[in-house]
Amino acid sequence: MNVHSRRTSVFASGSGLDTTASVKPDWLDQIIVGDCVAALERLPKQSVDVIFADPPYNLQLGGDLTRPDQSKVDAVDDAWDQFESFEAYDAFTRAWLLACRRVLKPNGTIWVIGSYHNIFRVGAVMQDLGFWVLNDIVWRKANPMPNFRGKRFTNAHETMIWASKSKDAKSYTFNYEAMKAFNDDLQMRSDWMLPICTGNERLKDDAGTKVHPTQKPEALLYRVLLSSTNPGDVVLDPFLGTGTTAAVARRLGRHFVGVERDRGYAEHARARIDAVEPIAEGSLQATTPKRAEPRIPFGSLLESGLIAPGAHLTDARRRFVAEVRADGSLAAYGETGSIHRMGARVQGLDACNGWTFWHTDIGGALQPIDVLRGEIRRRIGAMGA
Repeated sequence: MNVHSRRTSVFASGSGLDTTASVKPDWLDQIIVGDCVAALERLPKQSVDVIFADPPYNLQLGGDLTRPDQSKVDAVDDAWDQFESFEAYDAFTRAWLLACRRVLKPNGTIWVIGSYHNIFRVGAVMQDLGFWVLNDIVWRKANPMPNFRGKRFTNAHETMIWASKSKDAKSYTFNYEAMKAFNDDLQMRSDWMLPICTGNERLKDDAGTKVHPTQKPEALLYRVLLSSTNPGDVVLDPFLGTGTTAAVARRLGRHFVGVERDRGYAEHARARIDAVEPIAEGSLQATTPKRAEPRIPFGSLLESGLIAPGAHLTDARRRFVAEVRADGSLAAYGETGSIHRMGARVQGLDACNGWTFWHTDIGGALQPIDVLRGEIRRRIGAMGA
């Protein structure tokens, strides 16, 4: 994995972006200030692994929103969220999605977050352009803003669409085992309960005012990137805002490129990203499915000297004992066979996973021989690194 530079630069969208150099390109791990469509046209084709997009929601709020005590709610009323019609918003959506599609790798994926104001229109455009929806993720807000007018249900969630580039894209990244481990060995569901951005994480100016009205929590992006990217991948955020996507990407050892047309937001994002301490490389290794690991026969343990012929294996409760033979078979109670066959035979079962059933002394403690298989895999990985 390349070491990220300590300083994040802010480019103007009209500056030349070097895409031909053999060294790390100058747009990588940087913020480009300017219109996202124009900026993305200057990036190399099929150059990013994952896109996280938080586009304007087109809220179109009419008038001020007040609490019961008549204090004004700091709602989204910025010019960048205003569109004259649904047709104008749809044209904008199509333009930035086409620009994203060009730079996305064939096996890459895209995440788009939105509310009921826009997410259905965005989803329709995505499907029209050929994206294939993999999931819709509901972000359930643990602490949503109340509905002060009392005319509707409280808006307590936002929706993320996760899509591959096409229906035929089969090799996209989904770290299933890692997300299962993250979720206490339960499959990760498509409804995520997370708080909105508050406290010290919320960026504020010198007057104590929120820098950005819709800053996303880092916990949300942590889960997004952990599930769909690997260390060293390139993550694009075409609406970077105050830099949540880039900050989390940097922390997780991913590269990023962000586009933000507001220079003030970009400067806040740059300072935020520069302050991030990346996680140590050794701690970034994600849990992988067994089928993705190299097959290791039991005989490899003998070849490597981790187990010697004549050694005795036992089960975790020391009820059964088997002797290891030079050819990798086990001998027990007058019979011989593989670790799996003999594990099943001594228990009177039809099948058994010998790697987890048979144990031996490792470092002064009785542990499954699967630990030794893991050591062989670690050595193989170290040789290939």
